[in-house]
Amino acid sequence: MKTQLIPALRLTLVMLVLCCGLYPALVWAAAQVAPGRGEGVQVNHKGRVVGFANVGQKFDRPEYFTSRPSAADYHADASSGSNKGPSNPVYLAEVHTRVEAFLQQNPTVKAGEVPAELVTASGSGLDPHLSPEGAYAQVARVARLRRLPEARVRELVAAHVEEPIFAFFGPAKVNVLALNLALDELAPLR
Repeated sequence: MKTQLIPALRLTLVMLVLCCGLYPALVWAAAQVAPGRGEGVQVNHKGRVVGFANVGQKFDRPEYFTSRPSAADYHADASSGSNKGPSNPVYLAEVHTRVEAFLQQNPTVKAGEVPAELVTASGSGLDPHLSPEGAYAQVARVARLRRLPEARVRELVAAHVEEPIFAFFGPAKVNVLALNLALDELAPLR
């Protein structure tokens, strides 16, 4: 028994030092060199904080580009996916409802053209980005409600497309908060 107990205690102590000391220290050190020093990057607009650069938020008004749906209702402290698969009838009903709502607000888009990210929640529930296709699918609605030429709104979206550093580091994306702030600068709501 002694030959098994002593190695088990040693291994336990080594793992405690690694998992409870070194690993958290390494994560903390990495956060110190990240933008915002691990605290998040606040977005300020006209002297007030309007959100965070890497946390999605809800835009209810149809005059704005909408974000990806959130399984956590955009609460950062409840970040999570829904864990519902594509064969779950409740999930399918939610997606169908979202598709119908999107098509009603965006009558120029056909059902088969609705980008999946506009009707399905992300894994974290807080994704702040859309694909360029997700933003372009909303251009006609936003232009009509803001009384802007569609071409101008398309240019605005194009100006906010963030290309990956290298092609293999992910897809192009559009930060919805940054796009909506630029939209308010272009055509403020009354």
